[in-house]
Amino acid sequence: MSGLSVAHRVALAAMIEQASDATLVKLSSAAATIPGERSLELGAMLADESLDRARRRRVLAPLAPMFRPRADGIEAMTFPAAVLPRLWKAASSREPALLPRLDQDDPDAVAVSNRICLAAAAAVRDRPERVWPPDLTPDRRERGLADLAACLDLAHLARRGLPSIEVWLKRPDGDQLAELRLLIKDCADVHVDGAQRVLEILFSHLDDAVLILRIITQSSSASGREGFLNASELAGFVERLIAGVDTRVARIGAFRPGSDLANVDAVIDDLTWCANVLGELDVTLTLNPLSVWGKSVRDARVSIAGQLSAFLRAADRAVDKALPLERVQTAGRMTRMTPRLDAPVQGETVQAVRHLLKLVGAVRGPASTFGAEADRHRLVESLTDRLGDYADQALHAVNDGEAEDPVNALRLVELAARCLDLIAARDAARTVRRRAAVAGGAKGRSKPSSRAA
Repeated sequence: MSGLSVAHRVALAAMIEQASDATLVKLSSAAATIPGERSLELGAMLADESLDRARRRRVLAPLAPMFRPRADGIEAMTFPAAVLPRLWKAASSREPALLPRLDQDDPDAVAVSNRICLAAAAAVRDRPERVWPPDLTPDRRERGLADLAACLDLAHLARRGLPSIEVWLKRPDGDQLAELRLLIKDCADVHVDGAQRVLEILFSHLDDAVLILRIITQSSSASGREGFLNASELAGFVERLIAGVDTRVARIGAFRPGSDLANVDAVIDDLTWCANVLGELDVTLTLNPLSVWGKSVRDARVSIAGQLSAFLRAADRAVDKALPLERVQTAGRMTRMTPRLDAPVQGETVQAVRHLLKLVGAVRGPASTFGAEADRHRLVESLTDRLGDYADQALHAVNDGEAEDPVNALRLVELAARCLDLIAARDAARTVRRRAAVAGGAKGRSKPSSRAA
């Protein structure tokens, strides 16, 4: 059987280049199981591509996260993903004899990686159209090329600092602080804005954007003061975080408990993110309450606190709708409120209470940050008592044979237990479920599955 033709190899090479790393692994495994000369050639092409990508990851590791947008949406220095493979081809073609030395995990590989990064910077400046085609994001191209070349100039310094990033985020000692400040100084010696650029590189490696504040404030003994930071080129990091808070505050304010319940998980994430960022700002910076930053932070706190209070009230009302009570006559003119045991256990009302109580249970940390924890705690205590009492009355009705539809009644009891779970009242939920497990047992009634609720 003949091997792959030139046309086949060209087409396969184009497809392999576009495949993700995970797809490449699957293709390699599949090719290994197929007999024939063509499959062997395909396997060799896949192996070469895998080796090339491993070398690329090693060399461009300091800048690799900058070729994708931040997951949290915070503004950052980034480059188009399509530039990365083109950049690697342009750089590696300048030092082909050095590439095999990247396959060993030793200091020599680090030195070669740094040299190829410098070659990449030269390629960006000498042959920009080969790295960043004119038709690729033309509005960002010129500025992007300048930023990319400058970051590549600093890649060897960033590579030196990256292993220490976890230490700098915690409580670095004097020697570790000196290492960070020396890194900043060395980068500033390479470029006028080298300090800001290396922080951009470090920022790209942080999943939690607010942690960059810890590195910034450690970079100088004066960086913790708002006046110093606001006047420096590093002010942009704080402004981006505050802009991220403002964006999330707007989303939280637009959430309507009555109609947007499908977005409750996003609201919980936004509340948690804002609480983390504002808490970190309090710890790392001394903000003037009358400054622009101070006012923005204060307004965000007030807005979120008001929204949290509204969510708590909505959750309280949702419980009454999903597990309704009705007034029944007991003796003479005496009446009392008892569970309406024919209420539905599915539908929008039930979904609403589950979503809103999930929010109540999940925002304990944010509620503390925004001064709403006392209200949240009171609501949780009130709901624990109300839901427990509701379940008790419903189970008494089942056990006494007063429930017209005992199966539906037990499903409502399970819904009450599920509500207790959502607000973290797990002991009360376990008690309700233990009692429900034996309810009506003497009459041979079976307990419904929790899935029904």
